[in-house]
Amino acid sequence: MKLAEFVVKDAIVADLKATDRNGVIRELVAALVSAGAIDDGDGEAVAKSIIQRENQGSTGFGKGVAVPHVKHAKIKKIITTIGRSAAGVDFAALDRTPVYTVVLLLSPSANPDGHLQAMESIFRHLQRDQFRRFLRQSESSDAIMELIQEADEISID
Repeated sequence: MKLAEFVVKDAIVADLKATDRNGVIRELVAALVSAGAIDDGDGEAVAKSIIQRENQGSTGFGKGVAVPHVKHAKIKKIITTIGRSAAGVDFAALDRTPVYTVVLLLSPSANPDGHLQAMESIFRHLQRDQFRRFLRQSESSDAIMELIQEADEISID
């Protein structure tokens, strides 16, 4: 599964305005709503579900990256967006460092296998130092999407 297949380009936020974890999650969900990937009336319920999941254990795995994710009944297909914070956000990451890149993954409740495949695709890219560094330096949604497409091309499925 290629990452570009489920990234919603129009929902990428290259310059996050939020300065805290919950604000970042809400900002990214709002971007998905604006892009038409989540129904208007479902955004708040989805955001609450992600925050609730995050309260159980941080998805900030270190190296400046967090991957908040949830399976939700209101989500019709696997979707992802990416947010970039120049200042960094406290996500209670495992290494206690700020998070600069947030990859938000949403999947339908009825597709746990697809959710795991999407997670694998995301983490395969994020394990590479160069990908993380370029992602952090990308200043536009176009640059982020180009980086993802390039990474998909050189990645082995």
